[in-house]
Amino acid sequence: MTYLELVNGVLRRLRENQVDTVAETSYSVLIGDFVNDAKQLVEDSHSWSALRTAIDISTVSGTSVYALTGAGQDVEVREAMNTSSNGRLNTQNRSYMNKYYRINTPLSGTPNEFAFSGTDDNGDITVQVYPLPNGIYNLYFDAFVRQPDLTEDATRLKVPYNPVLQLALAMALRERGETGGQSAAEQFAIADAVLSDAVAFDANKYEEDILFTAV
Repeated sequence: MTYLELVNGVLRRLRENQVDTVAETSYSVLIGDFVNDAKQLVEDSHSWSALRTAIDISTVSGTSVYALTGAGQDVEVREAMNTSSNGRLNTQNRSYMNKYYRINTPLSGTPNEFAFSGTDDNGDITVQVYPLPNGIYNLYFDAFVRQPDLTEDATRLKVPYNPVLQLALAMALRERGETGGQSAAEQFAIADAVLSDAVAFDANKYEEDILFTAV
């Protein structure tokens, strides 16, 4: 469902006139803000399969820090691998990296560990790898990347639309103060139920992510 369709879906349920563009009236712009607020809440509630993204990085000899381009700051990394060496990149913390890069002289070699290390000028999260790459290695990050705020009418929502629609409607009802028979509290309850169902359905797509194996 597109940004414009989501806004018009909320407007219809409020018994308001539909618009040809989200920016048509001050009220449609407000509903657009509610849609984006609802989108963020829905995205943060679950690791949605629609947001699963492969991020590939090629290392440069002597460079330890790399940006996960396009990932933003709210990325969730599920798995990281060095595909050149067919090995996993194990997660470490900043204290671990500081010990090897700030106190000791870092070893050079094939990266097999990484830690998050801030953001770049574009707002994308960065990672630092260890050992310090001594050549070109292909690194793969299996990540969940949140969709940027919807701004264009034709932009399609990636996560399931119904939880976003129902939650945006609840926000609009709360802001309006009078609802013609339906309370904002009732609509929030409906939105919670719809979201719960959507999460359960989506989780079945990646059952291996919720299974634990003894090792």
